[in-house]
Amino acid sequence: MKQLKPVVIIFSIFISIIFIVPTLLVLPFSSDKETANLDEKLKNTPSVEELAESVEVAVYRSNQDLIEKLPLEQYVVGVVAGEMPADFEKEALKAQALAARTYMVNQLMSDDPSVPKGADVTDTVSHQVYKNQKELATLWGSDYDWKIKKISEAVLETKGKVLTYDDKPITAAFFSTSNGYTENSEAYWTDDIPYLRSVESPWDKASPKFEDQKIIPINEFKQKLGVTLPKDGSVGTITSRTEGKRVAKVEINGKEFTGREIRDKLGLRSSDFTWYLKDDHIVIATKGFGHGVGMSQYGANGMAKEGKNYKDIVTHYYKDVKITESSKLLQKVTAQR
Repeated sequence: MKQLKPVVIIFSIFISIIFIVPTLLVLPFSSDKETANLDEKLKNTPSVEELAESVEVAVYRSNQDLIEKLPLEQYVVGVVAGEMPADFEKEALKAQALAARTYMVNQLMSDDPSVPKGADVTDTVSHQVYKNQKELATLWGSDYDWKIKKISEAVLETKGKVLTYDDKPITAAFFSTSNGYTENSEAYWTDDIPYLRSVESPWDKASPKFEDQKIIPINEFKQKLGVTLPKDGSVGTITSRTEGKRVAKVEINGKEFTGREIRDKLGLRSSDFTWYLKDDHIVIATKGFGHGVGMSQYGANGMAKEGKNYKDIVTHYYKDVKITESSKLLQKVTAQR
């Protein structure tokens, strides 16, 4: 038996090598295989050639501190994907594509000092949230194929179209969820813009973001607003509301604020709010999510669910606008590049 031990040991080592070596050969290349699969998936994006047939835009990628250049229509896909859930109705996605493209064409025709040199736009909420296809593939995982297909189709079905007023691209403002009404532009910004008028938006009540509550300690409330509270136990008096039913003015112990100031300082979802004092906290209830000007995304989805098309949606939220081809507007931009 003793004479057999070396043979057994050698045989055991041989068997181990058989199992270990393939593993050693495969592991170093596994990440390359995954990358290759991802690259192949991106190549198979529907109608990528058609999406490439558009003017080039330069996007400043804030996290990477670099500029990404790509065709306008591919950029619009990345914005729709970054700004609206892919499971929304197709007509809502098309309305979002129209708004996103209009925003970018307007941006290309203007001189924006807030954009880094060499870029046309940033990828943040300061302009429009944008994600490229590799980022979306990572974000969506197994849902990537159907989501990118659906969004790409929405973009292609509105390709080249923008919203204009007086033959100029509009400021295509949009937001998540209204309080049942959109807002006049001058209620949030300083400019009175004729196509950004308050309209009813009853579909938003179905949004999961329609109502919210925030509880703030009294000391934090006073510190952020720079106020002292009345001794009668009240918080403040809402003295006027906007046409869109949001707070226009509020007075707190002799100090006046706009609804937007309160929203910004306290980090509220909306400027449609009510509040009350409870123990040593301020309880604030809000309706809606966002500034309220322009197109409500959840409202657009609600309209689409009722059978409205993207033209119905955009002409409801943007008053007296026209849907026109962007080619003529972009001729000047192309000539300057």
